[in-house]
Amino acid sequence: MKGLLTRLKGALGRPAPSRSEEAGQGERVLVNAYCTRADVPALEFPHALQGRRDLSDPELAPHLAGFVGYVLSRGDGTMSRNRYHVMRHVQRVRQHLSLSIDEGLLDAFSDWAVRANAIVFLPDGSIRDPRGRILLSAAGEEPDGEAALPYPSEAWERKARTEAALAARGIEVPRHLPPLVCEPELRLRTPQEITGRAFALLAVSARAESLASKEPLAPEDLFERLPSARAHLTPAEQAFLSDPEPLASDVVQFGWRYECLYLLEWAMGLVDALPFPGAICDVPLAARTMLEARDLPGALRSLRMRGEGEILDALDLHYRLHWRVRQAGLQQVPVPPELDAGVIAERHRALNWLVRFEDREWDEVDTPT
Repeated sequence: MKGLLTRLKGALGRPAPSRSEEAGQGERVLVNAYCTRADVPALEFPHALQGRRDLSDPELAPHLAGFVGYVLSRGDGTMSRNRYHVMRHVQRVRQHLSLSIDEGLLDAFSDWAVRANAIVFLPDGSIRDPRGRILLSAAGEEPDGEAALPYPSEAWERKARTEAALAARGIEVPRHLPPLVCEPELRLRTPQEITGRAFALLAVSARAESLASKEPLAPEDLFERLPSARAHLTPAEQAFLSDPEPLASDVVQFGWRYECLYLLEWAMGLVDALPFPGAICDVPLAARTMLEARDLPGALRSLRMRGEGEILDALDLHYRLHWRVRQAGLQQVPVPPELDAGVIAERHRALNWLVRFEDREWDEVDTPT
């Protein structure tokens, strides 16, 4: 397999490396590595570190947003599968390193990039996988057919487990669906954020349920019982609660938020199990759980959050099930009877918010499949 050095020289029309270059005595090359892992391995080869920043640096987020713009602008801008997944990788980046290294050490850098789960931006304007294969070129030419987005081993293992579990239920999903975010890349919402979001969801869900039953609860009465909710409402939720006669479609939409609430209660460890998404949640239980936690001294300050692995398992499952029910809709065939499309969609939304998918806030959370 050709190394990064050979690929770069080929792309720039330069001769193959000499023995001295292979020994680390060639020209210097500036490489930028975009790593999704928080635990980036040590750089155990000679290099000059030009810059390194993680998510604590306020300049990284706008830089990554600009890099996404670069990805989308290559060639004619058509959203290819490669372009889409490069963009998703950039959105998961935890660390950005800029290095100057001898050309003869590019293969050592490549080995490090594999372990760091990094994609690489090179001086020719190309974006490459850790082994130097072109994912996106500066001019937008076709990528290398062997190029592959890197994913940590934990993500591949979780994907395989989910596929096997679904196959055992007779539910087939395609192998080409990618792995998702995994433990070394994860940044969960804080317990405080999750608790506040749960109270806000209970307020809007209860209001929607009361409107649907023609026995409307006044928002002020809700806030009296759920004082924590007001501070955590999103703009869309505030608009719904302040509308004395919301659209019927909005009442239905916010009524479904009980499913998001139940998912968050499960993530907080307030309910024991997250059933397979074949039926709506126990709505009275979901409401009662938050009210009881509110009234129990210290309950919400000493939450025993679900482990990261459990939350990521749930995300992987609902992502693949969401693809399945969406395909049923596109093909105009019935959703498998053991699946509830509405439950899956709401849980997927809540899970994407939990793992900070695209770093979007609640009103803007997306659930692409």
